[in-house]
Amino acid sequence: MPIYALGDRIPTIDPSAYVHPDAVVIGDVWIGPHASIWPNATLRGDYGTIKIGARTSIQDGTVIHATAELPTIVGDNCVIGHIVHLEGCTIADGSLVGSGSVVLHRCIVETGALVGANAVVTNDTTVPSGAMALGVPARIITDAVAPGAFEAAVAMYVANAERYRSELRQISR
Repeated sequence: MPIYALGDRIPTIDPSAYVHPDAVVIGDVWIGPHASIWPNATLRGDYGTIKIGARTSIQDGTVIHATAELPTIVGDNCVIGHIVHLEGCTIADGSLVGSGSVVLHRCIVETGALVGANAVVTNDTTVPSGAMALGVPARIITDAVAPGAFEAAVAMYVANAERYRSELRQISR
């Protein structure tokens, strides 16, 4: 798997985390215990810090970046869908960001919130706990997500990462 230091910016990856061989991790990136980083995801901590919490999955094709002033932080027990773009934002514990979504600078997705597929959460937006952000630009629907709604998905990705760690093998190049 391509894991790169950039000058003095060196990734820190918990030994229990799973990083797929086709994912790219560069620079100041922290990946927590039992997190999973899937094929073609790119985590580029060249200007700022990226932190991925425990048991969080970063799915295929997702791009995570940070600015020098704005880290990108994803909490514990989160599901970040396919082809998501996160930059300079905070995704709190137990949240889900749906496939194709964009979450931009200074946004906060609070605990247990959901960003719907293909939504664009524009600069300085807060998605409250238990709310959904849907559409382009995203509109907020409060009290729409039950507590713990994403626990099964989190558990599934933790188990799938263990399966990949033990069973994945390349058979052709």
